[in-house]
Amino acid sequence: MRPSDTVGNTPLLKISDKLYAKFETYNPSGSIKDRIATYIINAAEKNNLIKKGDTIVEATSGNTGIAFSFIGAERGYNVKIIMPRNMSEERKQMMRLFGAEIIEVADGDFDGAIALRNELAEKNGWFNTNQFHNALNIECHEKTTGIEVLSQTKNIGEISAIVLGTGTGGTIMGLRKALINVYPQMKVVACEPAESPVMSGGEHGLHGIQGIGDGSKFLVDLNVLDDIVLIKTEEAKERARRLVKENGIFVGFSSGANVLAAERWIEKNNPEGIVVTVLSDRAERYLSIF
Repeated sequence: MRPSDTVGNTPLLKISDKLYAKFETYNPSGSIKDRIATYIINAAEKNNLIKKGDTIVEATSGNTGIAFSFIGAERGYNVKIIMPRNMSEERKQMMRLFGAEIIEVADGDFDGAIALRNELAEKNGWFNTNQFHNALNIECHEKTTGIEVLSQTKNIGEISAIVLGTGTGGTIMGLRKALINVYPQMKVVACEPAESPVMSGGEHGLHGIQGIGDGSKFLVDLNVLDDIVLIKTEEAKERARRLVKENGIFVGFSSGANVLAAERWIEKNNPEGIVVTVLSDRAERYLSIF
């Protein structure tokens, strides 16, 4: 068995009476992004699009880069990662330790990172994993994360809502596709940084909730969102600190944002059923800025 064969089937933690969260730190490189990295590369190998020794290239805020770096180390691919300069040093160190090469662009410039990724892939014949526009991203979460949630909640209660931040949008869209036919009244609630409220109709801005609010809607279909909760960077950090110190749940800032957004939505709407969110990654990749 390879490390990537253990991706998924993560625990569902009870945060409160009405709030449950998928504990994605159990994945091999420590984040939910191991799911899409494994899913995309497995599909590429099945369709003979890549072979050992080829180069994978991706644009990322960090966790997807770590995930592809891990897969590259496991399976013998070269990995090139394009990312904004202001992402945490721990994330960069993890990628380099797996053997990836990092190419940096300006702070917060995800559009620039994506454009450079596309240019380099085309110019060099590298395999573009294309997370921000890849339908396999949504399919992965529909067929893995979503199916797991259905199984894990069947004896807990009806799902009233899913609440989580969006980076690519693959997780929230995939979860919705898996759950909406079983729970047709379920609400789909996005969380985004208050400093960069793009889905809410505002302007892209710099923020510190790495992994969400990357400056565009990407895979998110705004027509199926029922609500959007804005969370400030410092609020997300403080909620993450509390999860670590009060619950022993060692997670990063986007997890703090997800939990806080879900708690605020529950307080406002008092749902009859439960709410599901995601604990996206471990805190070790943010220690210098925690």
